[in-house]
Amino acid sequence: MKYFAVIGIGRFGYSVAKTLTEMGCQVLAIDTSEEKLRQLEGLVTQVVQADATDEKALRAAGIKDVDAVIVAIGQNMEASVLVSLILKDMGVPYIVSKATNRLHAKVLRKIGCDRVVLPEEEMGMRVARSLVSPNILDELDLSEHVRIYEIKVPKVLVGKSLGELDFRKKFGLNVVAVRSDDGKLNTSPTAETPLEDGDTIFVIGDETSIERFDKQVQRMEKGK
Repeated sequence: MKYFAVIGIGRFGYSVAKTLTEMGCQVLAIDTSEEKLRQLEGLVTQVVQADATDEKALRAAGIKDVDAVIVAIGQNMEASVLVSLILKDMGVPYIVSKATNRLHAKVLRKIGCDRVVLPEEEMGMRVARSLVSPNILDELDLSEHVRIYEIKVPKVLVGKSLGELDFRKKFGLNVVAVRSDDGKLNTSPTAETPLEDGDTIFVIGDETSIERFDKQVQRMEKGK
């Protein structure tokens, strides 16, 4: 199970933390505001009230145990850059940092962040993708090339099992969770797990794999 830390619980950070949790991941949320953290109590794995610009506080929170950190600090560019630098020096495996503008993004890339996110630009791209591929509800970067995709199960796949569809062999995608229409999340699906009407699947793969899947679904839909 993947373990992520989200630093900065504004609207963006809250959304990332909540989505990762819904995908079955462990999440550590860090912020200086007790009020903001209270929104995530009982939802994420752990909340820690701390100043993320303090390396000792980050170590005490267990930041070195996570697989990746999302730095979602808002308008404070100086704090965002400083926290990202500290995480880099600490040897965090993968750092995603939110930028407020292109200059901020350029600085974050210069200091070695693995992924820099400009939310408004990325939202624009996702809206465009959703218009072309309506089954893809959302996506989240795990690395430069690998993403988690949230996909509404197409009608043509309803009634088939994961074993029949063989996502890994046919598309290069790994199904990590299945959420039923009533909201129940199965984080350990097997080959026997059936896909039902209203289900949502969470898959890990790259853009080429998801495009291959989307084209195959479109071919199946046209053939019906």
